[in-house]
Amino acid sequence: MPRFRFAPSPTGYLHIGGARTALFNWLLARQQKGEFVLRIEDTDRERSTEESTNAILESLKWLGLDWDNELVFQSQRTALYKEHIERLLKEGKAYKCFCTPDELKERRDALMAAGKKPKYDGKCRATDQNQNKPFCVRFISEDVGTTVVDDLIQGKVSFQNEELDDLVLQRTDGSPTYNLVVVIDDHEMKLTHVIRGNDHLNNTPRQIQLYKAFGWTPPQFGHVALILGADKSRLSKRHGATSVLQYKEEGFLPEALNNFLVRIGWSHGDEEIFSMEELKEKFDLKHVGKASGVFNPEKLLWLNAHYIKNKSNKELVSLTKPFFEKEGIHLTDEAYAEKVLGSLKEKAKKLTEFPEQSRYFFTDEIQADPKAAEQWLTEKHRGMLKQLHDKLTTLTDWTEGPLKEAFESVLAANNEKMKSLAQPVRVALTGNTISPGIFDLMMILGREKTIRRLQKIIV
Repeated sequence: MPRFRFAPSPTGYLHIGGARTALFNWLLARQQKGEFVLRIEDTDRERSTEESTNAILESLKWLGLDWDNELVFQSQRTALYKEHIERLLKEGKAYKCFCTPDELKERRDALMAAGKKPKYDGKCRATDQNQNKPFCVRFISEDVGTTVVDDLIQGKVSFQNEELDDLVLQRTDGSPTYNLVVVIDDHEMKLTHVIRGNDHLNNTPRQIQLYKAFGWTPPQFGHVALILGADKSRLSKRHGATSVLQYKEEGFLPEALNNFLVRIGWSHGDEEIFSMEELKEKFDLKHVGKASGVFNPEKLLWLNAHYIKNKSNKELVSLTKPFFEKEGIHLTDEAYAEKVLGSLKEKAKKLTEFPEQSRYFFTDEIQADPKAAEQWLTEKHRGMLKQLHDKLTTLTDWTEGPLKEAFESVLAANNEKMKSLAQPVRVALTGNTISPGIFDLMMILGREKTIRRLQKIIV
């Protein structure tokens, strides 16, 4: 059975690059009727936190990337790693290194001064292994020939073994290192594929040599190019990239973020919009580019607007409730809220815009924008508002037809065009000059609220 994995380090929140890696692996696992495995690589004791772990899990759940195993924490598997280190020592495939940091620095500096690569020179390979001194454990790397990574994305990548020094497997404090534990875990968890960021490609020949030393078959590797900012530098916060949960807090939808992420570096003809079901069918590594993709925040906004527009009004009420609550607005009348949100969703780009743009629907405390009032609530406009108010108070049918007739009657009496009345009404009802269509606005607010707000202006 195909088994893919995502293995984040809980030293911070889940960011865009990690989320894309998780998404690629999840899609391949689901498409191939395989399993998606989640492992928390928390061997960095100083930087790993429970808060970060929880944030990563929350991010994956929000994106809909469910996993098929009980959560695996590397910090709970130390005994397993030590057992494998002992095996390599006994088999003569690793050795204790007693070199001190000062000695290592001195030899590195000498190599650099001679114009050579500052790699470990293998001194302790032939040193007495029974010394009673602090030591780390190093792997005996192959130092002739080449190690070839047959990469599913990058193609065949060859590494000269003479460039690889003897990898540290266990630090002086007894803790195992990344390249060792990841090989052991990937083998023990029966992973068939390891799809990860291109920044791990240089680790892969070392890991392949470890697989060989243990007598194991390596998984298939695929290394995804990193995401770049518009200026082609490595993606950072200054490009607008933040953690996955920050996008949630800013009012983005998970389907928009997934759609956006999958299209960074992958294509399927000219198609731009994909549901998760479509992606499970169409996604493949063959069309993942070798080159880095570019982060385009405008495209993310465009996609988010598309998905918002296609939500039902009922769904939008549920999705926006937390954002309204944050602004002190309680959507107690859900039927009314559905009408309000439905009138705004065509132009909305983020969920956070709904409470920002609809406050006037949920409160009678309307404060007119000074510039809008100066332009549209003049004595002349107030006179027209008074005429409209008087006509509206006689209406019993509060639908677009009768409302339009009332407007046309006032406009004809004053020889004015629609804007001359619609904008004053809009400012009176909302405090500003931007809203849904004037008749939609009045019908959603209803007869009582509309007349009451006009009354406040004309008094």
